Amino acid sequence: MKKKEQLNNVSKLKVIPLGGLEQIGMNITAFEYEDSIVVVDCGLSFPADDMLGIDLVIPDITYLLDNIDKVKGFVITHGHEDHIGALPYVLKQMNVPVYATRLTMGIIENKLKEHNLINNTKRKVVKFGQSINLGAFRIEFIKTNHSIVDAAALAIYSPAGIVVHTGDFKVDYTPVYGDSIDLQRFAELGKKGVLALMCDSTNAERQGFTPSEKTLGKTFDTIFAEHKNTRIIIATFASNVDRVQQIINSAYKYDRKVVVEGRSMVNIIETASNLGCINIPDNTLINIEQLKNYPDEKTVIITTGSQGESMAALSRIALNMHRKISVGSGDTIIFSSSPIPGNEKAVTKIINELLRKGAEVIFQDAHVSGHACQEEIKLIYTLVKPRFAIPVHGEYKHLKAQAKLAEELGIDKDDIFILSSGDVLELNYEEAKVTGKVPVGDILVDGLGVGDVGNIVLRDRQHLAEDGIMIVVLALDQASGYLVSGPDIVSRGFVYVKESDELMDEARELMRGVIENCLDRGITDWGKIKNSIKDALGDYVWKKTKRRPMILPIILEV
Repeated sequence: MKKKEQLNNVSKLKVIPLGGLEQIGMNITAFEYEDSIVVVDCGLSFPADDMLGIDLVIPDITYLLDNIDKVKGFVITHGHEDHIGALPYVLKQMNVPVYATRLTMGIIENKLKEHNLINNTKRKVVKFGQSINLGAFRIEFIKTNHSIVDAAALAIYSPAGIVVHTGDFKVDYTPVYGDSIDLQRFAELGKKGVLALMCDSTNAERQGFTPSEKTLGKTFDTIFAEHKNTRIIIATFASNVDRVQQIINSAYKYDRKVVVEGRSMVNIIETASNLGCINIPDNTLINIEQLKNYPDEKTVIITTGSQGESMAALSRIALNMHRKISVGSGDTIIFSSSPIPGNEKAVTKIINELLRKGAEVIFQDAHVSGHACQEEIKLIYTLVKPRFAIPVHGEYKHLKAQAKLAEELGIDKDDIFILSSGDVLELNYEEAKVTGKVPVGDILVDGLGVGDVGNIVLRDRQHLAEDGIMIVVLALDQASGYLVSGPDIVSRGFVYVKESDELMDEARELMRGVIENCLDRGITDWGKIKNSIKDALGDYVWKKTKRRPMILPIILEV
């Protein structure tokens, strides 16, 4: 009891999620104690359907920039895009050290090289069981299992107590590479006393246990045995090194050569190979140029694009846009993944295209999740015995499902916190409560532009996509202010001009009348003339077509 009394005299720990809650992706959480901030993960998310032309979405780090003197470093749980993808963009704004395990750091370094940040960024590779001191914090890396090698949970020690953050995890007693999750360490921490548990909620709605990654080895063997006379193309996540390992094992067993296709996958497999995280038998991997030297039934292509991404290798193959690979009736295509929520349409479209070309498509039973189901979540809670529960990583329904599990395990409803991004949760052993909010939001990345596309630009893109644009061009005499030429009307995405001569002629006449009326009344302010054009043309077009194109008047002075 003395220990807890002492703890109550210290400051409270602040837990501040800056992204990643109520969504899958963009995971980033700040832990603050007095003058120290440690940031766990720094991920991106992919654009929603209404974010036209946007490539990536990264978190708003205003709070970190405002408190830059306190930030001691980024601590990364594993190498998936939703946990590391925003790092290069964020490190350009704040140069702080990055701590991660071996493969995670290898993947981060690839990104830093692309952004020319490798020489400026301090990096430290941390081993499992090792701790690092960052200001008032000590962070311990704990071995877990996930769909990428070298995933870690974190024990975050602060004067206010220990927070255990599971990262993305599952309990795999027979992993393809490396050791099983270190359940013993979770239990030891539970004995010490844990202030809060932040646990992965992605599969909190699913009953039972997540199957071991190793079970897929037999599945692939069976598929290879049943398809001895076709070429096999397998689409999976670029980062799932264990999955690639098992596909290579089956290919080697059935005497097939393997091509890895897709830039992100080639990079990760190369990094994993250099670090000894994947074992590729000699003479198994071949270059895509060498495919023509082997009969189809002696080859396997492992590719990206299992989520229907438009520029990924599988999409290009399905739509006949790939320069080196085309598919037909002699191909068996396996989707070794399940669609991320929101990608179902894109995946179905690709499957339909492949089936149309005569290929056989297998999209069931060739995937196991990398996230814990209910029984594994219960196991972690039972070992850790946290004072407070903070479900993380998932949409609201996933967080809610985990909160229900925690309640069933005896945690008081008032001690379970479903946070929103931006909430500031202050806690010690005595109490925990949300005490405020910090600025959070989506920063949109479009090409080389970061944050220069906001809601207004997106709204304009939406407008253009829905109703098109009409441009009214006219020239006025500089001296007299009279109309010299025009008005000409150019339209795009509004109507097919060649079949709408009458509409365009009437619009032109109307515009001439509006402009002459303005000039007769002595209006020389271009802003007023433009507004008159917009109002009159907008009303006319709406009456005739029930559409509202964007109207852009352009006035030239001659």
